[in-house]
Amino acid sequence: MVDWDIRKLRILRTLGERETVTATAEALRMTPSAVSQQLSNLARQLGVPLLEARGRRVRLTDAARLVLRHAEAVFEQLERADAELAAYARGEVGEVRVGAFSTAVPALVVPAVRALRSAHPGVTVRVREAEAGQAYELLAAGEVDLALSLAAQAPTAADPRFTRVPLLADPLDVALPHDHALASADGLRLADLAGEPWIFGGSGPWSDITRTACEAAGFSPVQGHSAAGWTAILAMVEAGMGVALVPRTAVVGRPGGVALRELTVDRPLRHVVAAVRKGAEEGAAVGRVLEALREAAGAGS
Repeated sequence: MVDWDIRKLRILRTLGERETVTATAEALRMTPSAVSQQLSNLARQLGVPLLEARGRRVRLTDAARLVLRHAEAVFEQLERADAELAAYARGEVGEVRVGAFSTAVPALVVPAVRALRSAHPGVTVRVREAEAGQAYELLAAGEVDLALSLAAQAPTAADPRFTRVPLLADPLDVALPHDHALASADGLRLADLAGEPWIFGGSGPWSDITRTACEAAGFSPVQGHSAAGWTAILAMVEAGMGVALVPRTAVVGRPGGVALRELTVDRPLRHVVAAVRKGAEEGAAVGRVLEALREAAGAGS
């Protein structure tokens, strides 16, 4: 098997175009002796003569032309590789795996993917739905490149493994039955609902968020029912079984039998962050996805 040398093949091709060693040397910024030495080495490696003298000029042998016919295909493929690498470096192509919790997918990830398809169609996003805490386990294990989570569940900014990027301060609205006495009350505050049965998960981030928000308003919520999915929570609210705090990004449209009220005084928020492994934010494709997520968060805020 011949050990092909791309540099020597380029010299051979240039000689075929320029016809003299001197012109080839000038074109490649080499000395004539270096050109001759490289071509002699190539002929020895291939085991065939490559040049024929024709006065002051040289002519490629039939063997040299055969070699160049195959080399041209290699040069063409290398040009494609150079172009693709340049596009990769500019963030125009690449695959980014994103782990995101359920409500972040329709609210942030899907709009970001749509924007990328238009602006940077060579960037592919592969989405994996995961609980907010699990997303960081996947990130640390290298199974995703970017994780979306809640700040309350994210590693601290001091964690040397990750770089955190704040994305969104998501307002929490109160969901009440449509016919609730306070459904249309002016200046509704969380404290006004202290005596209501509350619907939230028995444990996990949403339990912590609900309890923290209510305690900040001066009361401990009485848990009437336990549920983790927003479909179940809103269905129970609609049925008059209790009230709930609902992140604005979790509700697409207003359920017919549920009144969603914005809290203007003691307005609680949940903070959504993105994270990548330390140093990965310098990757161009990851940067494109982060940029699209920021824009989606800004559009939805």
